[in-house]
Amino acid sequence: MRDVASAGGTRPITHDDAVAVAAAHHYVFRAPGDIDVATLPPITADALATALTDPKVRDHAVSFLCVMATVDAAIDPAKIAVVNRYAQALDRDPDEVRQLAEAAAGKLKEVVADMARQNLLSVTGHEVPGDWNAWLVPYADSPDPPLSARYAALRDLEPGTFGRTFAEFYVANGFAFPGEKTGLNARFATPHDSTHILSGYSTSPQGELLVSSFTAGMHPHEPVSGHILPVIFTFHIGVHITDVAGDFKGALDPEKFWAAWTRGSALVVDVFDDAWDFWALTERPLAELREEYEVPPLLPALAADDRTPPWYHPTA
Repeated sequence: MRDVASAGGTRPITHDDAVAVAAAHHYVFRAPGDIDVATLPPITADALATALTDPKVRDHAVSFLCVMATVDAAIDPAKIAVVNRYAQALDRDPDEVRQLAEAAAGKLKEVVADMARQNLLSVTGHEVPGDWNAWLVPYADSPDPPLSARYAALRDLEPGTFGRTFAEFYVANGFAFPGEKTGLNARFATPHDSTHILSGYSTSPQGELLVSSFTAGMHPHEPVSGHILPVIFTFHIGVHITDVAGDFKGALDPEKFWAAWTRGSALVVDVFDDAWDFWALTERPLAELREEYEVPPLLPALAADDRTPPWYHPTA
């Protein structure tokens, strides 16, 4: 990771790069003590391949390297070339490496389309033809009043229940319920916003980046190409991917990022799984669900910075 940050040892690492490596040392690898990033010994791509033989560990290694290439909020061809060198040595060719390589080659239009496709694939479990933005807001031309009424009725549940908290989350943020003209597709909005509530992350740009990092830890399908890189490109590098999301620059806090990924990895339930039933859980106390799902507590210092207003959903 340090080698990626330094573009193969050709430039000094930045403060954020050093924080990112140190945070991974602490949160991901759970290593004791501090780490002096500047004095880490170099490791060649071949040496890394020799050290890491488990395919899953190799996958994780490449994921971490992809994140390191983007920490400084730029599409940096030199850093991406280092990622590609390690990925080749590890015999890994994941979509996220291809996305970074195409971005480095200036093919942003293709990258944006692929990130939207990968996100939808991760959420639905299958390829969805047609326009991503149209899928995301399907009720504009055909509202579904019974569906929106069902969500609105959650406001009548007991305080502290999961369902009531979900509805209050929508009202507090001025979001349209699924089924309303400007509401988001229930297939996406329900698990995504449930993850906001379970994790405690807000809907500020940084909150959205962190909740997607949490999701990547929890949901194993296209975690980097469909969740991590799209939000880093959208909210940290400032690339416009979806009309709903818009774009923002500089939202990635390296320490909060790795903490969010690790928190999501600790869950024993995946709310994006088809078997997870939101409606069967609405009357359960939220605190009880968090305990049952083994959601680690969110330390105040690792919560999202909410100095920017919520952006995520269109208002009703």
